[in-house]
Amino acid sequence: MVVHLSCINTQVYCLTKSGESNSTTPIHSRKGFVRHERKPQKLNLEISPHRAVSAVRLMRIEFGGAFADLLNEKGKGSGDNEMGYVERTLGFCTRDLDDRDLRLVTDIVGGTIRWRKYLDYLILSLCHDPNTFSRMEPLLLQILRIGFYEIVKLQVPSYAVVDENVQLAKISLRPGAGNMVNGILRKLILLKETNSLPSPQVEGDDRAQARALAILHSHPVWMVRRWVKYLGREEAIKLMMWNNSDPSFSLRANRGKGFTRSELASRLETLKVPYELSPYLDDFVRISTGMQSVIQDGLLKEGLCSVQDESAGLVVSVVDPQPGETILDCCAAPGGKTLFMAACLNGHGMVTAIDINKGRLRILKETAKLQRLDNVITTVHTDLRTFPEDNCASYDKVLLDAPCSGLGVLSKRADLRWNRKSEDMEQLKSLQDELLDAASMLVKPGGLLVYSTCSIDPEENEERVAAFLLRHQEYSIDTAARYISPEFLTEQGYYFSSPVRNALDGAFAARLKRHSAPN
Repeated sequence: MVVHLSCINTQVYCLTKSGESNSTTPIHSRKGFVRHERKPQKLNLEISPHRAVSAVRLMRIEFGGAFADLLNEKGKGSGDNEMGYVERTLGFCTRDLDDRDLRLVTDIVGGTIRWRKYLDYLILSLCHDPNTFSRMEPLLLQILRIGFYEIVKLQVPSYAVVDENVQLAKISLRPGAGNMVNGILRKLILLKETNSLPSPQVEGDDRAQARALAILHSHPVWMVRRWVKYLGREEAIKLMMWNNSDPSFSLRANRGKGFTRSELASRLETLKVPYELSPYLDDFVRISTGMQSVIQDGLLKEGLCSVQDESAGLVVSVVDPQPGETILDCCAAPGGKTLFMAACLNGHGMVTAIDINKGRLRILKETAKLQRLDNVITTVHTDLRTFPEDNCASYDKVLLDAPCSGLGVLSKRADLRWNRKSEDMEQLKSLQDELLDAASMLVKPGGLLVYSTCSIDPEENEERVAAFLLRHQEYSIDTAARYISPEFLTEQGYYFSSPVRNALDGAFAARLKRHSAPN
């Protein structure tokens, strides 16, 4: 589970330039943008709709209104009326997106977010005055980022990039903005054609080298320094290269509806979506392209399958849910592991899903009904840290998929890298300890507590388990060797998936056996 740190403190946790303006353009500030009400605008067919949508979605992602989730039913990101956002932000309408447009939005938005630091370095290098960059309107900056990404990383024909991004800047801002985009993009093209793109040199002390690597691989400096410390420089570079690659996805066939992996494979063949079977999990298939076809075919909407990374599925393997067991999922929403565990019960037993976020818990409940698993899932809206005080029940197995930094899932959630700060790690570690202590009170003697994260950071993983065992002598490590492939097993008996080594999202899980009541 990933936590949005903007809404975390010691009390609450949850998943979750000035410039010229005219009467149809919003007034922008460096910290965000203010929308003005406009009269309905005429349809503009001069602007590429995918560029207009990409620019607005990037605005919403950077300023907190959305995140880069491109997997909902309509493929239009978060928000029910994205074209409405486009009109309110840019001052004109575009035509609706077709399938090709949707794929281009996915590529441009995801790639521009991943490479943001590197793109900004290039833009700043091509500005005559550093103040030009620092005072640039947010929308203008997004348009330039899109153009730079298309030229440098997507190899889109230069004439198309210049013409269309200049038009977007002129119509959504003003003619002078279009002239600026034209001049800077043409400088970039000349440098690229002569192999003269500016590039920082990886030299000097550790800090200087980390700053250069952070630009070259487009990650925050603190992450680079942390990974070099724990992994070494070469492994840290490999990890950043993985994070910057196009993500692949896994689909889990929902056995709760009697839908098998072979049936899922047959549907994918009919849709002409390339796939391969997971070598680790019987219900999973992998796809690298074709997600839009899966969405449009209704496989997700009908509850026949779910998008779930194998790394998360392997956490469920570590839990090893068995028919007849009572299982508590402590920070359950959005519910991927809850639903998989419930499907493993074959209609016998119960998964109690608790979460502090009422809205996300409601979605979990609706999904359970859709997947015909509501007979074995109970949802409870509560804070885990106070739940043991009001709850006298105990469970055979307790899963704490803890709020974490999400440093293992940066390939799929590129925006997370820009929403994290090094100081957030201390807050998270404290929260993880609190949640572990609470979860430990809910396990039956002889039962199992599984602590998991989608982080690759040892301070959130092994160190949290070690600290927990010092506080709770009634628990000991129960090796995960029986439940996962040896390539995922650490020397201490934990499950760990490495993006670099295993080509999966990063994840961690520890099986902790309770031997007696606490002293």
